[in-house]
Amino acid sequence: MAQRTLVAIITTCFMCLSLSTAWAKPTLKQPDVLTLDDEQSYAEVPVEAIQSFVQIYGIVKDNYVAEKNDEDLFQQAIKGLVSGLDHYSRYLSPEDYKQLLQYTEGEFASVDFDLVFDPQLHQWVIHGLKPDADSAKLGLKNGVIVFKIDDQELKKLNHDQVRNLLSGAVGSTLNIQLTDKSVPITIVRNKKIETDVQAQLLNNQILVIKVQVFQQDTANEIKNLIEQYASSRLKGVLIDLRNNPGGLLSAAVESADLFLNQGIIVSTKSRSEGDQQFQALPGSEFQKLKVGVLINNRSASAAEVFTAALKDHGRAWVMGDKSYGKGVVQKLFALSNGSALQMTVSHYYTPKGAMIEGVGIQPNQKYILQPDMKEEAYIEYIAELLIQHK
Repeated sequence: MAQRTLVAIITTCFMCLSLSTAWAKPTLKQPDVLTLDDEQSYAEVPVEAIQSFVQIYGIVKDNYVAEKNDEDLFQQAIKGLVSGLDHYSRYLSPEDYKQLLQYTEGEFASVDFDLVFDPQLHQWVIHGLKPDADSAKLGLKNGVIVFKIDDQELKKLNHDQVRNLLSGAVGSTLNIQLTDKSVPITIVRNKKIETDVQAQLLNNQILVIKVQVFQQDTANEIKNLIEQYASSRLKGVLIDLRNNPGGLLSAAVESADLFLNQGIIVSTKSRSEGDQQFQALPGSEFQKLKVGVLINNRSASAAEVFTAALKDHGRAWVMGDKSYGKGVVQKLFALSNGSALQMTVSHYYTPKGAMIEGVGIQPNQKYILQPDMKEEAYIEYIAELLIQHK
């Protein structure tokens, strides 16, 4: 009897949702910026599916070894529904949603603690975690060993590699494991890091421009740096996008447009949003300047959009390692109880129509930084590869 009542209640809720038009679907133009919906219709859920869910719900409620209240079970069901879609979609509690809205996309961030290598333990341990920090509230403490970050074991990594794993787009998450068998803990990157587009002129007249994340003024900064070093005397410019987690799509498009004078830069395909194309504007700036792009397996999202645009148009020689493969547009769907769904609604495609998500961008010339190779020597070698390329 109780299960039939629950079926009726849930069915009524879904039927009401199917008639609702409470939320609008604006055009989304940035890969990482999440925007609220104003209108959304909901399809009816088959009664058979609801009955199956209620049956499983009742079995879990009555037989699981630990007693679970209804609120916990429904929250778990919602999280499972959304997180099972892909790596990026998730359910946000009211607290998580409120915190996410405080972030400004396109900025670079790390977590609220450091990791230092303990030579006696031969492990990386947490350091500098304040008692009132968010990670401390999750049970982390100073001196605790961190075994893995996002399924990558830390033991054999150097300081720069560990720091790169901790950093990313503000508001993004990473998973850490304290032991090889412990349950991963999800940490939000919420400690903003000041970033500038940095430039270095090598002896061979290659200008190396390091872009850590695509921000609102990135294209102007790249343009000003090239002009500052007199592009007429440069043999080429190398855009270093290693460990760049993305940022603003608009900034990546504007930056690619500096080196292109026509054609598609990136396109998006969506079931609910429709398809869009971003075109290069006519122009002759920097058209004769040799361009190289350096990527690795942590170059993602907007960084991949920039790389693919220049590679597909034959405008840049791409070197390094295959990129991460994150090519999704996400949206926030606000719920009436203060929570929200963060969900993928579109995919990015390169100018030649290749999907980025789960695939990444292959370099024209693969050359990975070796563990025994110094950063300076690596950059100089990559710059020589660019000069040699015809």
